[in-house]
Amino acid sequence: MNMLVMDYLEKEGFKEAAEKFKIESGINPTIDLQTIDKRLEIRNCLQNGEIEKAVALINEIHPELLDNDNLLYFKIQQQQLIELIREKDVIKALDFAQTCLVERAEDGDPDVLTELERTLALLAFDEPSTSPFGDLLNLGHRQKVASEVNAKMLEQENQESVPQITKILKLLAWSQQQLDNKNVKYVKMTDFAKGTLQLS
Repeated sequence: MNMLVMDYLEKEGFKEAAEKFKIESGINPTIDLQTIDKRLEIRNCLQNGEIEKAVALINEIHPELLDNDNLLYFKIQQQQLIELIREKDVIKALDFAQTCLVERAEDGDPDVLTELERTLALLAFDEPSTSPFGDLLNLGHRQKVASEVNAKMLEQENQESVPQITKILKLLAWSQQQLDNKNVKYVKMTDFAKGTLQLS
């Protein structure tokens, strides 16, 4: 169980907690905790809308990542466009889209084109946050991009990108769904966070 906790702390970038957990549990981390600092800094930049700074940091520690992963780079640039729209800087947003994103949309990936269209559609509304595409302006979108970048950096460091506990919980949810579909009676975990069990 302690290994699962340490794995989660490492993957999600909780360096201080991992250091304290190491002292309390005697479990050694599987990665160098110093690498967490840069990943955490990049994640914080993305979550705070500081996209240019995040890109510079990514290029500093993984210079090949954005060159080799066009879709990830698009998502980061899309977030930069979203930040310009959030600031209501229409001229800069259009210029950025034209110089940095249109070419990526023309590469033929329909998902990229759809996402670019959704993002640019925000400009058509006086209050973009209440538009049908307002989900792009939610802070959860920043979090999603930050998580994807974190996962890709872990992969670059030959680390699993998803904590083991997450995989176990997904397997548990899938298993319970299979049992439910077959009307099997069993003790079901109804609340993963609290560990609440109930006879199904």
